[in-house]
Amino acid sequence: MSEQNTAPEEVVTKALVREVDLAPFGFAGSLSLITLDNGMDHTRPNTLGPKSLEEFNNAITTALDSKSSGIAIIGKPFIFMAGADLSVMSFIENREQALETGRQGHRIYKRLLDSKKPTFSFINGLALGGGTEIGLNCHYRTMAATGFIALPEVFLGLIPGWGGATLLPKLIGPANATKVIVHNPLNNNTMLKAKEAFELGMVDAVYAPVEFLERSVQFAAEIISGKVKLERKDHTSDDWDTPIKEAETAIKKKYGSADVKSPYRALKLITAAKSNSIVDGFAAEDEALADLIMGEQLRASIYSFNLMQKKRKKVEGAPKASLARKVSKVGVVGAGLMASQLALLLLRNLKVPVVISDIDQTRVDKGVQYIHAEIDKLVEKRRINVEMAARLKSLIIPTVDKSAYQGCNFIIEAIFEELKLKQELFKELEKYIGDDCILATNTSSLSVTRMSEGLAHPERVIGFHFFNPVAVMPLLEIARTNSTDDETTATAVAIGKELKKIMVIVKDAPGFVVNRLLMRFMGEITDAIDEGTPTDVADNAMAPLGLPMSPLNLLGLVGPGVALHVAQTLHDNLGDRYRVSPTVTRLVKEGVKTFYLKGEDGKLTPNPQALALIEKGNSPSTGDELRIRALEALASEAKLMLDEGVVSTPAEIDLCMLMGAGWPMHLGGILPYLDREGISSKVCGSRFHLAGVASLN
Repeated sequence: MSEQNTAPEEVVTKALVREVDLAPFGFAGSLSLITLDNGMDHTRPNTLGPKSLEEFNNAITTALDSKSSGIAIIGKPFIFMAGADLSVMSFIENREQALETGRQGHRIYKRLLDSKKPTFSFINGLALGGGTEIGLNCHYRTMAATGFIALPEVFLGLIPGWGGATLLPKLIGPANATKVIVHNPLNNNTMLKAKEAFELGMVDAVYAPVEFLERSVQFAAEIISGKVKLERKDHTSDDWDTPIKEAETAIKKKYGSADVKSPYRALKLITAAKSNSIVDGFAAEDEALADLIMGEQLRASIYSFNLMQKKRKKVEGAPKASLARKVSKVGVVGAGLMASQLALLLLRNLKVPVVISDIDQTRVDKGVQYIHAEIDKLVEKRRINVEMAARLKSLIIPTVDKSAYQGCNFIIEAIFEELKLKQELFKELEKYIGDDCILATNTSSLSVTRMSEGLAHPERVIGFHFFNPVAVMPLLEIARTNSTDDETTATAVAIGKELKKIMVIVKDAPGFVVNRLLMRFMGEITDAIDEGTPTDVADNAMAPLGLPMSPLNLLGLVGPGVALHVAQTLHDNLGDRYRVSPTVTRLVKEGVKTFYLKGEDGKLTPNPQALALIEKGNSPSTGDELRIRALEALASEAKLMLDEGVVSTPAEIDLCMLMGAGWPMHLGGILPYLDREGISSKVCGSRFHLAGVASLN
């Protein structure tokens, strides 16, 4: 590969220049308007790879050489610019190429900053990363009221490397800059609405889409003519220390003691922006970007990001979509919290009648009350209007009579996790439903195959495992039995798409993917506690990974009773490597819910009741010993799952851990991390991923 970075599959964004006469806007001159457009619709946003950057550079040259009085940039309909083409990263082989990635962008963008002609960004839609930085390198910015803007680089393991980390703090101050550059990416990659961007000072004006271009050109004409003058605040006297410290606290809260590179590197650049020159700031961005590009965490993060994007579009192993049956009425059996969440999700997305039942009217009423209250909250948040709320409520069919499920095309049960109960339920439902009605179970660990035993139509039974909270967690595990037919699977996938879930089709096996892996590593933690390892040592053993929560906090979240049930199920089906913890057994027996108590100040302290119930072993482990032990257990279990055909590829395991367990992108889910730590080769004899797939080498 040459020193010039390339992206063989780059979708080139063209930069087209036209002159706009400003006479109708009260100025005797013209505006060079550069339109960025990759020739595709809004589902394939504009991006900037090496060829696209050169297109943009040539357009800037044309605009600078013209007789125009100003230069403006706009995107295609709905899309300004989604940022850099991340596919380039996979083809970078050395640090010099990595440096050039930053330098090329800076060379081109800075021409807008240094232009003697006023430069404008007309942000007509989505602007992310390098798209936002086009705006920051311009002298002025307008934005469509329906647009969104963000600097998501830290989320991806990068930093805003084309001016954002230097220019934004100078423009809007350190407090607002840390919000945009660090806090928002860490908060599920939150984007700013146009109004929010205006309030922060990122854009100078916001206009309705229907008049956006006309009003933006008018704004430009008024700036060029001198009719309107904007003053920028000097933020050097602001308090820079406090927002930096607050951002550091947020990073630690998110990742614990994990050595995550990008957010801290971003903070270093923001701090430097207080006093450094733009030239020095851009040079520092180049160095930071190069360091991160040549780091393993970024490669794993890019792998994670690409995996999530790919799987949103295509479900591995899914039958032809044409086999899916139409769904016009659905049912939910159970009216507890999980069942009510499922009913609400189906209701909101499918907008078809939803039957919900339970063993008595009181439980049904409670479930319906929950659904109504959640719908009312959506109205309050202006997610839906009053008319839609009324329509959704009218579609709920509460009942205690199973005959109400007649006419349903899809029924999902979320009753107590007892196999016999679920078997009896499905047999009873078969009396009322048509032959093509799908029977789905939300079980987390029980055998879907056994649930279908004795049914007239076992081929229509399928696992449909959601994660809590149902509306938030994106993963849906679809578990096929040996009997499940393609029509049932295709329909389940079609419903999952309507519910906007990322799906993985799994073989019916105990715990499927997420729970099987979580319980395997959790078991090592509880085993270590039973053996005499202090709870604080055991609970912090996995901290270097930066997991969303510690093992004992996770145990408290799911509840010891649920954890014990799943552990017992996995022990019964998979053997002694899933040990049933005496400590957890005692917790359940005594009704103790958690190892920690939360004080009025929000701080967690050990729960004396839980500590008193711990098995008193005399073989303690160190944190390092336990972490290696847990990681080796994960590697072993992942290998077994692949050998058993629970999923077909390592990528699906990674996707499950990313989307179902919330494990960080810099781990690549889990398997890339096990690869680069040498755990995979030690335990399994080889890596899970080929070199370069989610790593440098």
